[in-house]
Amino acid sequence: MKAEVINPFLESARVVIEQVIQVSPSTGNLGIKEIELIDNHIWIKVGMTGQLSGDIVFGIAEQVALRMVSAMMGGYPIAEMDEMGQSAISELGNMISGNASTILSSQGVAVDITPPQVMKSENLVAFLPRKALSIPLLMDGIGELDIQVMIS
Repeated sequence: MKAEVINPFLESARVVIEQVIQVSPSTGNLGIKEIELIDNHIWIKVGMTGQLSGDIVFGIAEQVALRMVSAMMGGYPIAEMDEMGQSAISELGNMISGNASTILSSQGVAVDITPPQVMKSENLVAFLPRKALSIPLLMDGIGELDIQVMIS
């Protein structure tokens, strides 16, 4: 796993979050993390193929995801992660990954992304255990979004 692979995702996430959530995220510490089952968490998994292959997983506490979806919908309060909320948070993962693949392409790395999959703790079992290069994005007043890269 190369640390520089995470940079296009980080750059893209900052831009997309600023645009759709109206918050400028700060970056936490980069590290290797074991992806584990955490109650009340949502994961957005996007596959990558081409010159780089693997998965990008965005990990978000459900309450943080609700606040993000609410911000995406102009502040409309969201009480539960229903189909509309899952669709919105999935689209956020799609926008970040799509922009990151464009950045990679401009760097001469040809990649394609798969449609995002939104998973909750109970659906994650087949996905575990995996180690990922992980970096948290801290959104003031909203919470944390972990970007986890499992690319080879």
